[in-house]
Amino acid sequence: MNIRGLAAWSCLTAAMAFGVAACGDDDESEGGGGTSGDGGGGTLTVYSSLPLQGASRPQSEDVINGIKLALKQKGNKCGDFKIKYTSLDDATAAAGKWEAGQTSANARKVAQDDNAIAYIGEFNSGASAISIPINNEAGILQVSPSNTALGLTKGGAGAEPGEPDKYYPTGERNYGRVVPVDIIQGKAQAQWMKDEGVTSVYILDDAEVYGKGVAKNTQTAAEELGIKIAGTDSWDGKASNYRALASKIKSSGADAVFTGGIIDNNAPQLYKDLNAAMPDAKLFGPDGVATVDFTKEIPEKVQAQTYLTAPTLSPEELPPAGQQFYSDYEAEYGEPQSDIDPYAVYGYEAMAVVCDAIAEGGDDRKAVIDAFFATKGRESPLGTYDIDPDGDTTLSDYGGYLAKGGKLVFERVIKPQAA
Repeated sequence: MNIRGLAAWSCLTAAMAFGVAACGDDDESEGGGGTSGDGGGGTLTVYSSLPLQGASRPQSEDVINGIKLALKQKGNKCGDFKIKYTSLDDATAAAGKWEAGQTSANARKVAQDDNAIAYIGEFNSGASAISIPINNEAGILQVSPSNTALGLTKGGAGAEPGEPDKYYPTGERNYGRVVPVDIIQGKAQAQWMKDEGVTSVYILDDAEVYGKGVAKNTQTAAEELGIKIAGTDSWDGKASNYRALASKIKSSGADAVFTGGIIDNNAPQLYKDLNAAMPDAKLFGPDGVATVDFTKEIPEKVQAQTYLTAPTLSPEELPPAGQQFYSDYEAEYGEPQSDIDPYAVYGYEAMAVVCDAIAEGGDDRKAVIDAFFATKGRESPLGTYDIDPDGDTTLSDYGGYLAKGGKLVFERVIKPQAA
């Protein structure tokens, strides 16, 4: 069915599931312009839902710039359809980061929009755990530029009971991502630890879906490489300091700490306190803290002990299309290449692959989802990849970054073997 055939169904589903009192007709939809119903053209709306408040805002702004650049280069059209792009904020001022109620409200808004064809988001895996089921009921393609939590698409080590099936109430998949999953990042982290001579690591997480998942994946990979796990714990993202936790970790004898979590959960303060208690310990962080703003918030002595992973490689390590992306981005926004967030290119590719799926499927939501899942041998700024049956990219290289001078400095390509 095309969007008009699905509109009443998706609106009714949202109303029953979330207590929505009423639904607008086609003329009231956010997309504007309407659709032809026969694939002959019209206007469709692509939404993004990303945190635009708190520590993640600069990262999200670069992702949005990537999205806009991809759409502009396609002439603001996907196939026969004009595309209206609408950016939604899944964060609140009170939370200072993504917030469950706001995320749910965003997904419900999209589910009720007759002209909505795709949803780019969320930035945080815990937020996607909320929005995926809503978009699944509405039959809307959802593509994340940054989620890495394994359980959103696959079961196994690092996934929680009931994952991933609980996110797909219809029994059909509608969600995918252009970034490698954390089972690969965990292996990259463990390999880097091994290469740096780490013998004992303490594993921390921030108690969120992403943090717990990447911590478990890293712990498993470290154990496989013979690295001792000195202990595990969670940190409270609202605590004023972590001196007691740092003292506990120091007593464990660990020579390294892994911090599974996001910058928004007071990660800079955590790193400061860990370094104060253990100045010689190496501090390893995943992509959730691999941001330029994170490096600016930690002192030089902490930067010297910090090792971060992100799925983005140095532009020099990317294919020509990736190098062209950075040149185009710099020209479009006037931002020096060294300041461009690693996830900007993933925002670009998320929109690009969504747009190509729309060009193939038109205003038929199911056809658009099917086109995304049929992606094979796609040549992109990230490299050539497929989308597997679970919605995951086949890309597997991770970048190792150091924090130097308040910047993320690319150090090496880490090539773990995907499980």
